Amino acid sequence: MTVALRFARNHLLTAYALLALTYLLLPIAVVILFSFNNPSGRFNYTWQGFTVKNWADPFGVPGLWPALEQSIQIAALVSLGATAIGTLMALALVRYGFRGRGFANIFIFLPMATPEIVMGASLLTLFLSINLQTGFWTIAIAHVTFNISYVVTTVRARLVGFDRHLEEAAMDLYASGVTTFWRVTLPLIAPGVLAALLLSFALSVDDFVITNFNAGTTVTFPLFVWGAARVGVPPQVNVIGAIIFLATVGLMLANVLRQGRSARSVRGT
Repeated sequence: MTVALRFARNHLLTAYALLALTYLLLPIAVVILFSFNNPSGRFNYTWQGFTVKNWADPFGVPGLWPALEQSIQIAALVSLGATAIGTLMALALVRYGFRGRGFANIFIFLPMATPEIVMGASLLTLFLSINLQTGFWTIAIAHVTFNISYVVTTVRARLVGFDRHLEEAAMDLYASGVTTFWRVTLPLIAPGVLAALLLSFALSVDDFVITNFNAGTTVTFPLFVWGAARVGVPPQVNVIGAIIFLATVGLMLANVLRQGRSARSVRGT
């Protein structure tokens, strides 16, 4: 009994983590599984047979590729813009003391804490008040607005443990501030910046609520899925969702492996 209690105590947290991970990944597993389904009707809700024809022609549904293309274009633009702005903001908030810094820290977290329906309606009101036609650019602006908070949070976590002596050593060797940033600071915080960029890209592709308020006639992938769900979801939607998930996981794993190699090379030197 004592051995069993000791085993349970030592592995309880591990078991809980595995259960939580299974709970999170189970819906994704269902999406991937039903991408191989062969439904007889318009609805891909019940398993009716295995097939790979959906993967052979993932864009066989009219309107699917244009919607996905719009989402990828917006996400690429948003991730670059939000990462550039958010990284500079994180540097300013971590390294410099200025009047209103505490308020700025609170303000950064507001988009993360604000319900998406409130933010979407507020941004739509702003765009209509300045007579800005809703569409591609209003979606991009809206996505940058809420993604900056995630970028600042991610990059700031990387900067907190940054050793400033490395920058001081570079400046002692007559490197300018710009050279020090590009040759020393940016390479060392690059894993955090890359993680923020990937997170921004994923959040932009995934967003529905804010996009729905500010899309106008522009149709992104989430809006296409929402519209298709009313008349029947084709299995190709599952294929695209599986591809996006696997690509995102692959990029994140590559980032983790890169960080591991960088850490080993630093320890080796």
